[in-house]
Amino acid sequence: MSGAAGLGWPKGRGRRVCACAVAVWAGVLVGGALGVAPAVLAAVLLAGVGGLAGRLPVVLCVVCGMASGALGAARVSATLAADVPVGRVEVGGRVATEPYRGPFGTSFAIRPAWLVVAGEPVPWDGPRMTVDVEDPPDGLDVGAAVLVTGRATARPSATRAGPVAGSIDAAAVAVLGPAGDPILRAGSALRNRVTTAAARETGAGSALLAGFLVGDTSRLTPADVDALRRSGLAHFVAVSGGNVALVLGAWWLVMAPLGVSARVRSVLGLGALGVFVAATRWEPSVLRAAAMAALVLGGRVAGVPVDPWVALGSAVSILLAVAPELAMSVGFQLSAFATAGLLLGAPVFGAKRPRLLWTALGATLSAQCAVLPLLLMRFGTVPLLAPAANLVAAPLVAAATSIGGIGTLSGVSSLTAAGAALAGVVLRLAHQAAGWPQLGPVAAVAVVTGAGAALRLPRARPLVAALAVVALGASLLPVAGVSVATATVLDVGQGDAILLQVPGGAVALVDGGRDPLVLASGLRRHGVDHIDLLVATHGDGDHVGGLVGIFDVVDVGALWLPREQVLDAVLDGIVAEAIARRIAVASPPPGTRVALGELEIEVIGPQRRFAAQNDGSVVLWLEAGGRTMLLGGDIEAIAQGELPPLRPDVLLVPHHGSKTTDLEWLADTVGDVAIISVGENSYGHPSPAVLETLAGRGVEVHLTRDEGDIGVPFR
Repeated sequence: MSGAAGLGWPKGRGRRVCACAVAVWAGVLVGGALGVAPAVLAAVLLAGVGGLAGRLPVVLCVVCGMASGALGAARVSATLAADVPVGRVEVGGRVATEPYRGPFGTSFAIRPAWLVVAGEPVPWDGPRMTVDVEDPPDGLDVGAAVLVTGRATARPSATRAGPVAGSIDAAAVAVLGPAGDPILRAGSALRNRVTTAAARETGAGSALLAGFLVGDTSRLTPADVDALRRSGLAHFVAVSGGNVALVLGAWWLVMAPLGVSARVRSVLGLGALGVFVAATRWEPSVLRAAAMAALVLGGRVAGVPVDPWVALGSAVSILLAVAPELAMSVGFQLSAFATAGLLLGAPVFGAKRPRLLWTALGATLSAQCAVLPLLLMRFGTVPLLAPAANLVAAPLVAAATSIGGIGTLSGVSSLTAAGAALAGVVLRLAHQAAGWPQLGPVAAVAVVTGAGAALRLPRARPLVAALAVVALGASLLPVAGVSVATATVLDVGQGDAILLQVPGGAVALVDGGRDPLVLASGLRRHGVDHIDLLVATHGDGDHVGGLVGIFDVVDVGALWLPREQVLDAVLDGIVAEAIARRIAVASPPPGTRVALGELEIEVIGPQRRFAAQNDGSVVLWLEAGGRTMLLGGDIEAIAQGELPPLRPDVLLVPHHGSKTTDLEWLADTVGDVAIISVGENSYGHPSPAVLETLAGRGVEVHLTRDEGDIGVPFR
């Protein structure tokens, strides 16, 4: 880029280009909300007004954004409404997304090209579908041709990889050939080489090294991912401008001995960028950084200098016009806003001494302030001391990326090991910094305002410093404990997680929802740093998926499991880890009673072995202070009918209020209060019949989807 000329507030052409980028972004959001026909009408009217007002370029950008957003929304709607075959299918096509290896198997999206009908392939330009397979084959790279055999279900949904019309529970996946695009093949080869070399090294640092190099975080534990976010270091695995700069720098070194001209190097550099973008699987932050770099390289080829603001504005406009879904991508938003913050803050801190320290600290502060509103909207909190953590981590990340990158590509294992070791130091720093104070919306605004006042008004600095010390001390105070025994049904979305706390600090947790990060956030809200008793009622993903990695988050004293039930892979893995950590594991029979402080916990089910996993859920009766509560996991009509007659004061309605509940049992059992733990879902939970039954009994009904965490004090 053209030095510092484009740093600071945008001027001239840079300002106009950035205004156009904002216009395109706004147009995409409006077009996506209005749809095609209204957006076209609005665009025509706006174009007419814009011509009269003399703001035609900006108006045309809004029109372009509207058209892009409307067409993007139409594509999403068409995919969600598309017809898909149901039942056993054989579908051929191309892998559309990087396979995700989760606790329940491997998932990826397929772009169909043909169906096998009566043993013969028939062309079928079908909508994208997800594929779930337990044992994925080798060579399952993005773009690879595959044949999927399994059972298809029409289940339209919006996934992290985009909209899909249905899913295939695959019995077999056969790889028929690699990607047809040479750049995509080269990108996959680069990604596989890096991830394979990193995986050969031991320790968590090797998993983080793959994240630094190509954005692959699949081997990081949920606790590691959460620690990176809470420490303010998660952007290092987003793969962005720094990585693109390293790639181009390495490319320049490779090309130097060939003696080619700068223009030829720039043209070849565009190809290297394409390979790197493919290797990182089109991460939004990489797209932004690569597009900016491509514009600068293109400018060099054409002999036209491109300043940073022009590059940023042009990159954002082009990407949103081509891929309007990026407008709602958190990664793209954070990347664009952080880059703008860096450009704005560079002149403020660049002149201070010592320059190296202030440049590094200023970059973090500027980027953090720019993304502050986005972080608060997305996560609810921001790490107060993220600039300090980044100041320490940044040189370690740069060294790990450089050394580890050379090692993985050259095959020198000692360099890969050194890079992994440095990445391990960063990960330990992240876990340490994750416990530092977090700021909510009000506190974050106060900190930014105070920092601005301290920079602009020297006389205000002592007062700002004193207030900062008081605020920091307040943020370090522990969360107040409960004054009476309390059961809190945590808001974990579509799933169950019930936190039991008593005065004195004893804690039990019954299930953990489906997402470890959501569970960890819930535990922090209530000041939980240990669990005396952990109960996994059964193996469904929305009950035990959140318990994956729980032993890395808090200390656990004992684990209870359902009796006489076959454990699925996830729960079996949790049990194996508990045994490896020498945590007591038991499957208590009905009649087992334990005291958690003043709270009595009694096991009343399962009464026997059931064919259905849901009916085999652990059922608990809670009692303290003269108040009772029943936790039934996901038991359905059969198991409900075999329970002894019960009438708790508070009922956690089994199976999220599903229609599988025996309505007569529900009417006879429910007391004064019913709680349904439920999130947005496509299963129809809670069932209208269940809600009607509860209403008919005059019961006070609470839903976590509507109220968040729901506390039940036993008094």
